[in-house]
Amino acid sequence: MRIVIAGGHGQIALRLERLLSARGEEVAGIIRKPEQAAELRAAGADPVLLDLESAPVEEVAAVLRGADAAVFAAGAGPASGNARKETVDKGAAVLFADAAVRAGVRRFVVVSSMGADPSRTGDDTFDIYQRAKGEADAYVTAQDALDWTILRPGSLTDEPGTGLVRLAAHTGRGPVARDDVAAVLADLVESSSTAGLTLELIQGSTPVAVAVKAVAGN
Repeated sequence: MRIVIAGGHGQIALRLERLLSARGEEVAGIIRKPEQAAELRAAGADPVLLDLESAPVEEVAAVLRGADAAVFAAGAGPASGNARKETVDKGAAVLFADAAVRAGVRRFVVVSSMGADPSRTGDDTFDIYQRAKGEADAYVTAQDALDWTILRPGSLTDEPGTGLVRLAAHTGRGPVARDDVAAVLADLVESSSTAGLTLELIQGSTPVAVAVKAVAGN
């Protein structure tokens, strides 16, 4: 498979790139800064320099053309201003989805946020973030040309992954290691069996592969 990851230098994305490349997949990661390229190569991914806040849709589609799957794992980050919640967490996700449709890439996985809600009110940074994520999710899920899956992890930690998770439409809040988020994504992206599902993810007691199979088609 050839898999293109938006936000290729992110903490989850780098973990995902390592996992997928170790499985023998061809992985490309979209980055904004040339100095990030070495880390992607070390993770086994081909770096692609592209700014998803300003690139035209056809330029993004050119990167995606011929791919078997696309993963949107980009985010403005907690230190960014409110405006970038709109341009990255929402705008870049919409652009990436449009480009995938144009390129004919059906399998499309989004790393979202637990509590993402397009109707969320409030002007605090977290409200704006959750609203932007929710609006992006709503846009993606309305695309009939995409076999989408939305993954909404709980509170992210850098603890070593356990390989044990709870994955369901509704899990309740809880922590989850970035290692385990990447492991779930690696299984999700390689199959369209969870297409059409929005899933929450926290640490749990079920092995990743079993958890993914259990929700498939439900």
